[in-house]
Amino acid sequence: MWLIFSVLAAVSFGLRGILYHWTSQQSLNRNVLLCGTFFMGALVSIGCALISNQEWTLSALIGVQMGLFSFGANASMFKGFAVGKASLVAILTGLPSVVVVFVAFLLWNERLNLWQFFAFLVIVVGILFVRYSNDITLKNLQGAGWGVLALFLFAGNDLSSKWTTIVSAPLFPTLFFMFATGTCCFGLWWLKDRAKDKGKEAAPASWTERRTFLFGMVVGITNVIGMIFIIHAFDQGKTGLVSAVVALNVLIVLLYTRFVLRDKFSKMEQSGLALAFIGIMMMKLVAS
Repeated sequence: MWLIFSVLAAVSFGLRGILYHWTSQQSLNRNVLLCGTFFMGALVSIGCALISNQEWTLSALIGVQMGLFSFGANASMFKGFAVGKASLVAILTGLPSVVVVFVAFLLWNERLNLWQFFAFLVIVVGILFVRYSNDITLKNLQGAGWGVLALFLFAGNDLSSKWTTIVSAPLFPTLFFMFATGTCCFGLWWLKDRAKDKGKEAAPASWTERRTFLFGMVVGITNVIGMIFIIHAFDQGKTGLVSAVVALNVLIVLLYTRFVLRDKFSKMEQSGLALAFIGIMMMKLVAS
């Protein structure tokens, strides 16, 4: 079941990525969008917690740590995109599973057998192929620092999610604390932007703050569903394998750009897709 939950999480996060990709082409405030995204997650989580009558234990506060990791990772990723090569930052943010495998071994002595490790490598190589850009050189590494920071913060979020399953933290209260923390962080950044821009001549924008926030709430539905699936996957599977499979959400975005936006696949992207699907099939064989 861990593989099914991991694939479902990848699909959910892939749909979130498609919505992020579409909004990146619009004139809107990114912090308002993400504030709405996390706010919707908090609403859904507290609603589910009340309906299911889950306990609000101290272990649920791990969600605060998850929220800080998620906020820092997203902020670092967007900063990297702003100051450096998007392709380089994309490669780095696609590799948290490498860190997760190593740390999970140190913390919880999680070991991969030979076939699991080989399948893991195939998936990681597939992700690298998909995200690789031929215009990256040693002289063109702007944004690498922000990309590396985002990599470790995304890995920290995955490891924190696994930790909640180890200590049997209640699912929805934990997610509420995560999303509430992210809402506060992005909300404060939003207010900071407004204070900074106060008195300046407003640039024309097709998206109002209200419209941006509401659309962020729509994005938040895919985000919270993805988090529910990934925590169930971590509960039943090995941390590094789940993290690697969920990282394949980039393939969903790639398929969207191919069949909806009509972008052409490069040979490198085609090879990456093939390797990623081979890796998934290997995971299925190993799990069966």
